[in-house]
Amino acid sequence: MKQLLTVLAATTLLAACQQAPEPHARASAGAPAVPPAPKAIAPAATIDAYKLQVAQQIMDANTQFTFSGRLPSMLPAIVVLDLSVGRDGTLKSVRVHRSRDSDASSVALAAVRRVPGAFPPAAQLMRSRDKTLDFSETFLFNDQYRFQLRTLSGPQ
Repeated sequence: MKQLLTVLAATTLLAACQQAPEPHARASAGAPAVPPAPKAIAPAATIDAYKLQVAQQIMDANTQFTFSGRLPSMLPAIVVLDLSVGRDGTLKSVRVHRSRDSDASSVALAAVRRVPGAFPPAAQLMRSRDKTLDFSETFLFNDQYRFQLRTLSGPQ
């Protein structure tokens, strides 16, 4: 009987040790919550993969200005922006390459500038003498001036 009590006590002790609360559960109710660390983005192996990462960052930073689903048969505005990104992912420049609508151009430029922080590092896609990775992105607008990015819109 004494052995059984010893085994039960040891089992209870081990179980208690294994169920320690998570560090964030120990924080008091009045303590400010620590925001989660940003997800690490794996370096892109191709320009197309890099453009997908950048397009997703732009969309994530502009959810209130975007639309999803099928594109309208007649797009009221199309804006093509030229982006230049440094080796470390910092936006070096953005300019309108093509547009016939100044309001849509302003929305597209603001959308790129609204992205918090830097884009993914681009050094692995650049030649050693290049200072920037240059590419374009096309903004496709509906009649409410919400946009989709051509890189993410897929075949329609």
